[in-house]
Amino acid sequence: MTTTTQHTATIDATGLYYRDLNAKIRELAEKGVQRFILTNVYGQRYIGTNLDKPVEIEIHGTPGNDLGAFMVSARLIVHGNAQDGCGNTMNGGEIIIHGHAGDIIGLSARGGKIFVKENVGYRAGIHMKEYLDKRPIIVIGGSAQDFFGEYMAGGVLIMLGLTQKEGYKAKFIGTGMHGGVIYLRGSVESHQVGREVGIAQLEAKDREILETYVREFAAHFDHNADKILKDPFIKIFPRSLRPYGRIYAH
Repeated sequence: MTTTTQHTATIDATGLYYRDLNAKIRELAEKGVQRFILTNVYGQRYIGTNLDKPVEIEIHGTPGNDLGAFMVSARLIVHGNAQDGCGNTMNGGEIIIHGHAGDIIGLSARGGKIFVKENVGYRAGIHMKEYLDKRPIIVIGGSAQDFFGEYMAGGVLIMLGLTQKEGYKAKFIGTGMHGGVIYLRGSVESHQVGREVGIAQLEAKDREILETYVREFAAHFDHNADKILKDPFIKIFPRSLRPYGRIYAH
């Protein structure tokens, strides 16, 4: 069932096949609808995929895999959890998740911003990259599983650990990393990070970057940014632009 009022459309996704749901969103966006409210979402995949309209989609429920994949300029707000592949090869726009997210969030993202209130799964930010003036940003309020920032080639990953009581459990952080930067609130042990990365204290430029995105995160989820920023942070950075260069013949 779909109801439309001026520039807002409300779609009840109960039992709606994911292709039909996405086709309806595209059809209405072409007609000038600027805001969507999706209710009873239950696993429908590819919501917002390749969407190049500056629309806002408010999702109530649990969207399926590849939420916002290849997205260009939309804004997705999830009142619940997101599944795997959120922001896959994302080019722009914004995804705000008021819950947890699954594995490979931000896979190969080339731009845009993703904010997650709680925790994420494995391989968050894997192979994120920068393209021209685009720089992907992911801010995670909780913690992540292993291989955080694996093969990262560009962009900014921030993990705040606000849900942690004892510290991060993730291992192989930054494995294969050859670009971009990771900021962690608190600290990790040297055995938790990949051999390709270094750990350093923040410089003035790092603090400017961190403050910008932590304040955005705090505004989305009603946190106290000043309180978060008072805590110590570390920077994880790649030691080389070609960490595996010597294993190749050419």
